[in-house]
Amino acid sequence: MGSVHDPVGEPTFEPMIQIDMEIKTFVSAWKHCDYVSTYIARMISQNRSDSVRHSNLFSSAFNELLEVAFRTRHADGELACRVSRYGATDRIELTFPCMPEERQFYEEAVLQVVGFEAKERYLNSVSGDLAPSREVVLLELAVDYNAALRVEEADGDAITLVVDLPLEGLQH
Repeated sequence: MGSVHDPVGEPTFEPMIQIDMEIKTFVSAWKHCDYVSTYIARMISQNRSDSVRHSNLFSSAFNELLEVAFRTRHADGELACRVSRYGATDRIELTFPCMPEERQFYEEAVLQVVGFEAKERYLNSVSGDLAPSREVVLLELAVDYNAALRVEEADGDAITLVVDLPLEGLQH
């Protein structure tokens, strides 16, 4: 049996779970990042070969991504977290409001997380004493979790970060 693909040739990711909330509610407490990532990780990891390992890896990666959205400077709108799956890869689509300059930052940062330079940039950034920046978090997802990242347009003053995590086959 062949794999299922959409007309553009990309595999069809099957929806698994989605959580939507007002961004004001989400950014009202830092712990929301952990709560959402832990809940979703437990829900989607049940049928993986090592569900505890998968849940831990997914929760850690997703928590980092949520922390990126937590730092938005846009006060209105909705946060939408959708997870879908194709084979060994889980796709996170995180839509959140952001200012135009933030959108430009994310578009440029995602371009920097591909290729050989990404690992070198990541290693240089973690060797410093600074707290992890949003760019470092995106680099970490690409380097440590072998994630593929892209930015998609969303309605209004929002963007969607799409992160494909091949955690099932990750060798750590």
